[in-house]
Amino acid sequence: MESTNLGKSDSLKTIEISKKQYKIYSLKSLYKKHKHLKKIPFSLKVLLENLLRNFDGKKVTDKDINYLASWDEKNKIKNEIAYYPARVLMQDFTGVPAVVDLAAMRDETKDQSGDPSIINPNKPVDLVIDHSVMVDTYASPESFQNNVHLEYKRNKERYSFLKWGQEAFQGLRVVPPGTGICHQVNLEHLSKVIWNSSNKDYKENDVLYPDTLVGTDSHTTMINALGILGWGVGGIEAEAAMLGQPISMLIPDVIGVELKGNLPEGTTATDLVLDIVHRLREHGVVGKFVEFFWIRNKKFILSR
Repeated sequence: MESTNLGKSDSLKTIEISKKQYKIYSLKSLYKKHKHLKKIPFSLKVLLENLLRNFDGKKVTDKDINYLASWDEKNKIKNEIAYYPARVLMQDFTGVPAVVDLAAMRDETKDQSGDPSIINPNKPVDLVIDHSVMVDTYASPESFQNNVHLEYKRNKERYSFLKWGQEAFQGLRVVPPGTGICHQVNLEHLSKVIWNSSNKDYKENDVLYPDTLVGTDSHTTMINALGILGWGVGGIEAEAAMLGQPISMLIPDVIGVELKGNLPEGTTATDLVLDIVHRLREHGVVGKFVEFFWIRNKKFILSR
């Protein structure tokens, strides 16, 4: 397959927003060769931008980019690609062991006469605590504060360690008890939609790119409602991503969902959601992307 050099220069474009210039990795550089590319699912375009931006000729190659750019609804490509999420979301059950691993790596680096301060997450990590908070008191105005107080009292040693970790490691943020559970905090506070990277991550300054993530919480996919690509993974995969390693994944099938018409009288949004979930399960969506869409001209229809 011919070399495209897309990850280095061909796809890097400059745009202007509010009189300031930014760089993006544009898919337009692929349009001449892959004429149907404008019509592929949005989620696959996000993955394709991820490949362009992280092209290195080794883990991400021209072949990977061209395979994904050649995606077709009827002839789906089953190739493996390297996906680099922009950030990692962890709840306490997996996040605490990850911080312990980082601390152990610092100890080993120090024992080897190295500089322990170089050990940090390679990707931004948010660790949300509230999955383990117990409810001891309820049905009173003081319930919330009492439960949080008891939580800190029970787990003082663990929270002292996490507070140290947040101060010691660059790129690690700990969301304390009493703030909210993972998907709530992710939706309301953590998501950026678009990242503006400095030269810490790329040779070029002010690179804009989509917010993507993996999370160890099963509800991580709720973030897709904001147009952010994210899904749940195991602790090992999340920790690997935290350390800058790509997640190896097959180019997924995309199941399209088009909503038309109105809800019958007497039904609720919950009824609609449950019906959609039932139909998706019948269709078989495990390991696939589900994309909701609206077609203006009906010229292109996603797989159903």
